[in-house]
Amino acid sequence: MKQILILLFALLSIKVFAIERIANSKHDLSVYSPNAIRGVNEEEICIFCHTPHKAQPQTPLWNRHSPTAYYRIYRSSTTDARIEQPFGPSKMCLSCHDGTLALGLVRSRPATDPIAMTSFTMPPGPSNLTTDLSDDHPIGFRYDLALANADLQLRNPQEISRKLDLGPHNEVHCTTCHDPHNNQLGNFLRLPDRKGVLCTSCHKMLGWPISAHALSVRHIQFRPTLNPDQRPKFATMLDNACLACHQVHGAEGRERLLKFRRDETNCLTCHDGSVGSDILSVMRLPYNHRGNPFVDLHNPVENPRVMPTHVTCDDCHNPHAVQPDFLGGTLGTTVPGVSGPLQKVPGVGIQGNLIPVSRFEYEICFRCHADKPVPIVGATSRVNFSVNIRRQVNPSAASSHPFALPHNSNDVPSLDPALRGRMIGCNSCHNSNISRDFGGPGPNGPHGSAFDFILALRYETRDFTTESASAYALCYRCHERSSILANDSFSLHRRHIVNLRTPCNVCHDPHGVTGPGVNGSHLINFDRSIVFRAPGTSRIEYRDIGRFQGTCTLKCHGVNHINFQYTPTTPP
Repeated sequence: MKQILILLFALLSIKVFAIERIANSKHDLSVYSPNAIRGVNEEEICIFCHTPHKAQPQTPLWNRHSPTAYYRIYRSSTTDARIEQPFGPSKMCLSCHDGTLALGLVRSRPATDPIAMTSFTMPPGPSNLTTDLSDDHPIGFRYDLALANADLQLRNPQEISRKLDLGPHNEVHCTTCHDPHNNQLGNFLRLPDRKGVLCTSCHKMLGWPISAHALSVRHIQFRPTLNPDQRPKFATMLDNACLACHQVHGAEGRERLLKFRRDETNCLTCHDGSVGSDILSVMRLPYNHRGNPFVDLHNPVENPRVMPTHVTCDDCHNPHAVQPDFLGGTLGTTVPGVSGPLQKVPGVGIQGNLIPVSRFEYEICFRCHADKPVPIVGATSRVNFSVNIRRQVNPSAASSHPFALPHNSNDVPSLDPALRGRMIGCNSCHNSNISRDFGGPGPNGPHGSAFDFILALRYETRDFTTESASAYALCYRCHERSSILANDSFSLHRRHIVNLRTPCNVCHDPHGVTGPGVNGSHLINFDRSIVFRAPGTSRIEYRDIGRFQGTCTLKCHGVNHINFQYTPTTPP
């Protein structure tokens, strides 16, 4: 008898403690509740969920009916979990939160006499998840070691906080993150969501702890135009952490629970200068990487060889791993590694192999500009035409700029001595014209430019361009103008560029030239809109016959060249 009394006292103590924690919270539906949704006359607090009699047999003292709805569940190409229809504790939560059952319909009362409520069912809003759970964090899956081994960005379930309540078989339910009897942290959370504590208890995102997004103390703007559910919960990026971009319930970007459906909107809401660097203004420049026509086409697990044409911020940046641009420019580096903003991004290697984490800047660019190249409007039609830049800059190419390997620069007397034996990156040419790398105030990178092909400096390709330091500013950044005009490497340079007003682009392919070296050395690959076949031949041909020597067979500016030979001493 004594033991029974002790047990009853313990149960009563637990009930009193639970009532104290629930009273005045959102789960207090009694007539005394301060909430808009409450009972009209009901004084009991626990009765809305629990009863000592007529409870559901499979759930001790559960006083509600189970919903019979079929739910649209979360789906994602990046999840390895097998997600089922909600069951167990999740079904208990959904008996109110899917909005299908009357809030006052409890098992301890006749169905014809439910508890009178100020709202018959859960009204529309963030608490009403509806039967569409595809925009909510997934539930109804087993979080076990097999899942953690399949997804290396998930923690071993044995390592997660014991405060997170998994089911008897390690299932994730609503109650894994929410404790319905304790609202001390708000939203009935079991762990704080500030600084991503709750999310990172399970998610181990590559590069996150030292990323710029995880450590930034910048304040996030509360925009009045945003849906209230999309507004930041905390003041700073540091405190919002995951919540700055992700929305656990009711996400507009369903597949990865992003606040906004368009991938780039999630980035540009902050990167318009209000919080982070002003990328939006740069992307509004005439030539840009903006993905307006290509909405919702990016997939983190896409294969660059077969993926649809698109461009989003996520193609070049991993938001969980980005770091400040502490490396600066890529011009004249010994090893053009990826900069801070390009950390932990997949790519394509110089030989066409897929790379999980890019080591070099060009590997990221090759995702779109290699074996399944994106069409480039206005690209020069050349004798040896290719839009596969990977092949053009491959070490096996006839000639190329030094993207993949440093080159012997003895045959390039015009090259700035400080750059000899060094390498360049894609950003050395393709960059914003207002970027820090090029002396401006804007962010680095090929987000947009005032110059065609997203070039950082002027590079004229139109025939009959008057030579000047500004017309070919991009070339003269590395190549000394005085050397070019003095004919140090090609005895007719000055005649072609100054006298005949022939742009560099007419003869030189700026990335590189595939094919045999005798026909493609020194980046020689003629522009077919200006250079034509020589009369009586079927050839547009250049041949390398020695240091600073070669022959041309072609027609240009009305002048026929038939095996025309030039040497270091060819008269102008």
